[in-house]
Amino acid sequence: MTTVCEGSAADRSGVAEPAGIPRWSETLFPHPPGRKPFVGDLRRIRGVAPVQTITRRLAGMGPVCEFLAFGRRVTLVTRADVAAELCDDSRFVKALPPGLVALRRTAGDGLFTAYSDEPNWRLAHGLLLPAFSKPAMRAYHDTMNAVADELIGRWDGAARAGRTVEVSADLTRTTLETIARCAFSTDFGSFTSDEQHPFVAAMISSLKGGQRFAALSAIPAVGARLALRAERRDGEHRAYVNAMLDDMIAARRSQPPAAVARELDSGRDVGRGPEGDLLGIMLGTTHPATGERLSDQNIRYQILTFLVAGHETTSGTLSFALHYLARNPEVLARAVAEVDQVLGLEPGAVPSFEQVAKLRYVRRVIDETLRLWPTAPAFARSPREATVVGGRWLMEPDDMALILLTAVHRDPAVWDDPERFDPDRFLPAAVHARPAHAYTPFGTGERACIGRQFALHESVLVLARLLHRYAIEADPSYALSVTERLTLMPRGFRLGLVRR
Repeated sequence: MTTVCEGSAADRSGVAEPAGIPRWSETLFPHPPGRKPFVGDLRRIRGVAPVQTITRRLAGMGPVCEFLAFGRRVTLVTRADVAAELCDDSRFVKALPPGLVALRRTAGDGLFTAYSDEPNWRLAHGLLLPAFSKPAMRAYHDTMNAVADELIGRWDGAARAGRTVEVSADLTRTTLETIARCAFSTDFGSFTSDEQHPFVAAMISSLKGGQRFAALSAIPAVGARLALRAERRDGEHRAYVNAMLDDMIAARRSQPPAAVARELDSGRDVGRGPEGDLLGIMLGTTHPATGERLSDQNIRYQILTFLVAGHETTSGTLSFALHYLARNPEVLARAVAEVDQVLGLEPGAVPSFEQVAKLRYVRRVIDETLRLWPTAPAFARSPREATVVGGRWLMEPDDMALILLTAVHRDPAVWDDPERFDPDRFLPAAVHARPAHAYTPFGTGERACIGRQFALHESVLVLARLLHRYAIEADPSYALSVTERLTLMPRGFRLGLVRR
């Protein structure tokens, strides 16, 4: 955990400070023009779209920039070379910016929100690695296809009626159902009811409440009072979510344990159903050396982490991918040709687990989508000990830098014509020619997203099935508008569908 220590950098790290190197914390980095007293740079940042505004306003200002709000400074890395240095796990560690600290009110020390020195992070990471292995992906594959069937059933109805579909909303239903069924074998009824399940509504309200708490807490004087008022209002939602998950865990724990971990480690398939879901794995797995298990509270945190991190991110990726395909006919034609070659021309073809890996161009479409719109658009890093960054600044353990992926993934020093959508940027030769860490949509090092293979398999599978089933037609008057929730998502994006 990053802590503020007394004394000099030499006292903290045992390394003398380099002479003449300015401290990171005392450096005035480039920032948007027009900074005002008290509010800082807020007048220059659109509150509904801060990531996009900051990315645009800081373009070309330098490798490290900053913005100030109510006396709180945030430093942002916008160039790939400095980002690559911060991704060195031997020198830097994941840090938690205020938004993630606020999320801990709901997700505790789950995998995404834990500090790296918290014991539960390393225990959970070790126990859950088999749950995202290739044999585990094979076990989840049929569930992913089953949920895709329900999405297709919904879109078939729209196609027959000549209606357009609300892309982001329907794909969020898809990814939520997928992670819920794979995580704890629960169906939220996303395709059988237009009403949102009470658990989902409470979970989203609780998460938004945490973000409000973080924002209000940053305002001097009145902020703390407003934050506490918001906390009382949102506490009911969090209590409902916690109680439902705790009841689910207790009910499952009362059942005979399943030797799931042994089957995963052996490489054999795990059957569908509770024994092979993430909850079953967490309940049935012990640390091989110590025999430790995750507590019920931490299992609840992990389930919430998977739900939060596993549905909006993937639905956003798929939504952006469909937008770019609809706007790039040549790319769309290549993707459709590959899908038809791999799946055949039989209507209703369902991809096998092995076929998903053969959809290499579709995968490149997903990769390029995540370059332009990494749905989790930033992650933070702090040094393990005092160290010089970029040959120019001394960073100390209580300093933090936010790697802004929407800027790093558009760094013109790495990406030619960065706004152009071109999946061939991810041909193997192009990937090998690029500097390391120029592309990190799932984070970096040991704290990289543990579920990235789950997300990528699901994304390729769902996108391939939609392209195999429909000719997509975009509204020519639609201009991409991106909403910023916990993640990034196209707003108001609709498609017309024609059955192929």
